[in-house]
Amino acid sequence: MQVDYGDLARTIAALTGGETDEVALMATVVCEVHHADTRFDWTGFYRVTEPELLKIGPYQGGHGCLVIPFSRGVCGAAARSGEVQLVADVEAFPDHIACASSTRSELVLPVRNATGDLIAVFDIDSDQADAFSQRDATALADILKSVFARA
Repeated sequence: MQVDYGDLARTIAALTGGETDEVALMATVVCEVHHADTRFDWTGFYRVTEPELLKIGPYQGGHGCLVIPFSRGVCGAAARSGEVQLVADVEAFPDHIACASSTRSELVLPVRNATGDLIAVFDIDSDQADAFSQRDATALADILKSVFARA
């Protein structure tokens, strides 16, 4: 099942309209995104909790890593660079952190608030190799921007 990003964006907008609490928004977004597509094996936020440090936030799926420094892994690269990380093969990514041995590919997007501050990264893992496309990255970035740019 491939996600219909138009429907997903409308559903998330309806569910989050008027909400400004970042954790409540994250919990709602992660739930809707995780259940929208069978490729999404683990879906979650890693929140910026102190300089150069991410801690696990709302997520769906098996256990994730509790703490990720900006200097490590795919999530750290997204936080450090402020750029989307679209990784077709996690084994080929330098310094990949294996929070789950089943992960084969990963998509991580920076999340910014209304003032442009990095507040989190949104991490989607798949147990399928090369599971994500630029279409996924663009559509999810648009959804995240529409939700968190007002928070």
